[in-house]
Amino acid sequence: MSSSIRNRRRNQRGFSLIELLIVIAIILIILSIALPQMSKSRMNAQEMAAVAEIGTINKQQIQYYSQYNQYATSLAQLGPPATSGGAEGPNAANLIPGSLASGSTGGYNFTLTATPTGYALSAVPKAFGSTGRRTFYSDQTAVVRQNWTQEPATEKSEELK
Repeated sequence: MSSSIRNRRRNQRGFSLIELLIVIAIILIILSIALPQMSKSRMNAQEMAAVAEIGTINKQQIQYYSQYNQYATSLAQLGPPATSGGAEGPNAANLIPGSLASGSTGGYNFTLTATPTGYALSAVPKAFGSTGRRTFYSDQTAVVRQNWTQEPATEKSEELK
């Protein structure tokens, strides 16, 4: 090998600043394309988890009704006793996990209220457009309804199919 080729290779250690900037720019372009899709997928997953939780509450309301001859009027009544080792009963039936009984899980806030004919269950995103794009509603009929705006879904909203 000639000495000029050897000297050139010795001076070309590492990457030039331009090469590093190009690599960083390519990474930023890929991230700008991937992040919105990842956020959308996360939102979809949180929405489907909320629908699953509504199904759980509806099923446990049937169980509660068979045990106490009435529907629970709050999520706390379906949840575990407040103290460990506490007795289960109509005020804490231990039918749903404590995280769901608290009313907030998986990016959604859940509200259970009594109605003259049974109960109404509402699920709204903690941060509309970030943790979810839809609100949900269900009642003793176990039909899940959805609304694509920030307004909470009601018994008149579109049925989720």
